Amino acid sequence: MARKFLYVVATLIVLAIVAAFAYRLFGVALLRRAMVPGVAFQGAPAVAGDAYAKRGMWFARPGLTNTPVDWLPPGVARTAPGNAEIFFIHPTSFVGTDRWNAALDDGETNGRAQVFLRGQASAFAAAGRVWAPRYRQATFGAFLTSEGAATQALDLAYRDVAAAFDRFVAEADPKRPIILAGHSQGALHLTRLLREKVAGTRLARRIVAAYVVGWPVSRVTDLAALGLPECRGAEQAGCLLSWQSFADPADPSLIFDTYDATTGFDGRSRAATPMVCTNPLTGTPDAAAPASANLGTLVPDAALTSAVLTPGLVPARCEGRGILSMGSELPDLGPYVLPGNNWHVYDYSLFWANVRADALRRLATWEAAR
Repeated sequence: MARKFLYVVATLIVLAIVAAFAYRLFGVALLRRAMVPGVAFQGAPAVAGDAYAKRGMWFARPGLTNTPVDWLPPGVARTAPGNAEIFFIHPTSFVGTDRWNAALDDGETNGRAQVFLRGQASAFAAAGRVWAPRYRQATFGAFLTSEGAATQALDLAYRDVAAAFDRFVAEADPKRPIILAGHSQGALHLTRLLREKVAGTRLARRIVAAYVVGWPVSRVTDLAALGLPECRGAEQAGCLLSWQSFADPADPSLIFDTYDATTGFDGRSRAATPMVCTNPLTGTPDAAAPASANLGTLVPDAALTSAVLTPGLVPARCEGRGILSMGSELPDLGPYVLPGNNWHVYDYSLFWANVRADALRRLATWEAAR
């Protein structure tokens, strides 16, 4: 496939076309018709117990070179990495409708995942060693339906993520702190990982921060089960960050309608509850910051084959029930803004340099306390 650098992936092209030509006329029903698989879910066995001992099961991990997370924007100096062990779960890159889960050897889907990792996980590489597993992710359409097959597909994907995490914990330096991060589907799996593998365990003491980006987290019904408090200070360690990016005028109803109809991790309805909103420019919740506080946004070139880091372009403020709003005058990052002025695709790249600085700052706090 053509190797477009940061943003040109088939997933986004499909979404852009739908948004441009049909969404306002037919809404989510058309998305479902186009993207939800019309086949029955086919179960698959769990990966072998030692599967993630193999380097080929990872996009990035210690021992691999020239990985997507090693990329840096031109002009950004490469420094010796910090001491953190970083586990990053990439977002959805599979858009097939002939099955519910991606195959591990699907070259096109893996290529898209690597594109995402360059623009997202690369922000954490200065803090330490990044581990990014391949997994049999659920297809995009699984998020557009309440069919039981969608839940089965997400469960299958999570089992792979959990197996990769177990290997990560077994092989990572036990004396090093841990940063957990993900985006979109990856962030969803991260919430389950926190509940089942981290909360209430000795491992929780090693967590520098968890970046649950591009997925809603209810302050009322979800946080307590995740075992980490919301980050309240810019230098706080052992806490959780989350945001969802919108431009003005924002219409987050597609998110809130689904969110309000779901049950939180404590068994109560999420309806009308506020979501965690961390301003990535300040590292604090419910904050506002001008564009001058933005240390650098990844801006692609005309050919979309590279990107430069440009400071001072994008402001951000948390508002309403937990949406991160960036105003109406934003740079052209490509045509992949989703319905409702949702800049979900760019949740990390809009604030790439601030995310990088945030991880280093929280890591320094964790290390100073030991």
